[in-house]
Parts: sequence; structure tokens; C-alpha cells
Amino acid sequence: MVTLTAAVRPLVPHLRRQLVRHGQSHRITPVRRCNLTACSSKYVLSPMHPMWQGPLAVPGGDRQSPIDIVVRKSIFDGELKPLVTSYDPHTCQQIWNNGYSFLVEYDDTTDKSTLKGGPLKDKFRLCQFHFHWGETNAWGSEHTLDRKLFPAELHLVHWNSDKYSLFEEAVMEDNGLAVIGVFLKVGKRHEGLQKLVDALPAIRHKDSVVEFNRFDPACLLPTNTDNYWTYHGSLTTPPLTESVTWIIMRQHIEVSHDQLAVFRSLLFTSAEEEVQRSMVNNFRVQQPLRGRTVRSSFIPFLQEAPAEHDEPMP
Repeated sequence: MVTLTAAVRPLVPHLRRQLVRHGQSHRITPVRRCNLTACSSKYVLSPMHPMWQGPLAVPGGDRQSPIDIVVRKSIFDGELKPLVTSYDPHTCQQIWNNGYSFLVEYDDTTDKSTLKGGPLKDKFRLCQFHFHWGETNAWGSEHTLDRKLFPAELHLVHWNSDKYSLFEEAVMEDNGLAVIGVFLKVGKRHEGLQKLVDALPAIRHKDSVVEFNRFDPACLLPTNTDNYWTYHGSLTTPPLTESVTWIIMRQHIEVSHDQLAVFRSLLFTSAEEEVQRSMVNNFRVQQPLRGRTVRSSFIPFLQEAPAEHDEPMP
């Protein structure tokens, strides 16, 4: 039987381009700004991203993500520690539209921006963060809580620098990655996010890259990072390797409708393509739990119940 590592290793260069593309200043390419009049005159489509329109081989298969978190079935684990994030805004380098989402990428050649604690035994370096969102505020998140959908979900991607020397190595192995997931909810404007939102029009088209400096990702974390769920899962984009310790924050953050509208103004397509397609619904469908345990750092039934006006997932 072919091992997971052998089967997926040929995909690593592609993954590198899709997920972490270490940004050096000389890699910043000039961006041809979109002519909004011309773009709006084309037929703009908004289907699910082509990545998920056909069959896709899944390596492994028993620990795939995302999942629905059934709150009352999660197991309280008193050994789970508070998260310790130490992010240096000076490591922020660039924003890149990779044709699936936009990635804010960080210099991860040193331990200047790290994640420790929580369910983790090792130290993990931040390499990038990105979002998933829907075409309306009714859906967009990859994970759900008791089948409740959120308009968007933030993923902060870290790799284990204690055990591995490169991201490419860590992504292939157990305990290689740690991803913090944060749900977004429509409400008041998020002041910390606005600097990023203001930069997004410059990367409207696929393969656009612009320099982006001194952004502190800690501003996107909720005020309470002690309450979270954790489970063993996978990347939610190819090659879907089952190397991820997921840490899903219980507390959401609020963003305005206008801020999410800027996310939706991005395109899956390059400027040269005749038919332009809106970047929306860039999430993977949920996967079966297959006997995995979802642990919580808090006792679920002692927490506040969801608001009555929250609508369940259809």
C-alpha cells in the first residue's frame, strides 16, 4: 500500500503555491488594477469554486475537515491549556489572490510569530491566514456549531517548527500543522480588519500580489481565546493531508456587511479571462466525524446557549 507521504509528496510544490508561497520583496509583481466599468460589463458568475465541482481523490479519509461541532457531544478536557500567541506584525509580507481565497502571508523563517499552548505540545510558526465566505450572509463558514452556519470563517495556519524544518515537511506529517478557526458574524465594523479590507481591491484578480506590511493578526482573534474546541483533521483544500490540529474558537468576531461585501468583490479569475467569476462560496463541504473526539476547553452545558434568533443550518 502506498503511504500517505509517498502519494501526496508530488503535490507539495503545488500546495506551496496554493497555501504558503513565502513572500520575498522581489516576488511582488506589479498589479494591473481592475477597470471596474469593464469588469462589470462582463457576465459575472458565482458558482462553487471549480475545485469542488468534480470528484477529488482524498488521501487517508478518516480524519477529514471541516466538520459540524455538536456542542453537547464535545468532551471537556481539563488538561487543555490557554492558547499563547506571539505575533510580530513586522513579519507580515504580502497579500495574494490565489484564485480560491486571498492569503495574507508572513515570514516564517524564524520564530518571530508563533503559537503555543492549547492542545499543542510544540511551538508552531504562523505562515499565513485566509478566509472562507459565502455569497450571502446566510452561509460561508466551513465548520458549523450544532449545524449553525456563519457568513465567513478565518483560518490562521501554523506549522510545527519544533519537529520540522520546513512547511513542506510539516504539511505531510502527523502533528505538522495547527490552524486556528474563528467564525465571523455580521454586526459592527471591525476596526482591525479595515486595513486589510482597504488593500483588497488591489488583488481583485487571480494571481495578483501586493506588498502588505505590519499587520498584527492578533487583532482578528476574539477577546476570549481560552474557550475553544479542538480535534484532529485535515486541510480543507488539496492535498487534504490529515496533518492538522484544529482549534476552533467558541467566541466569534463581528464584521460589517460592507466589509464582507469587499471580500465578495474579489474574483476567482485572472484579468485576462473573458468570463469573470465572483469569489464566493469558497468553502469545502462538511466531512463525517468517523469516530473522532471533539474536545473542549470549557464545560459546554455551563456556557451560554446560542441566541434564539440564530437560525439552524438547513
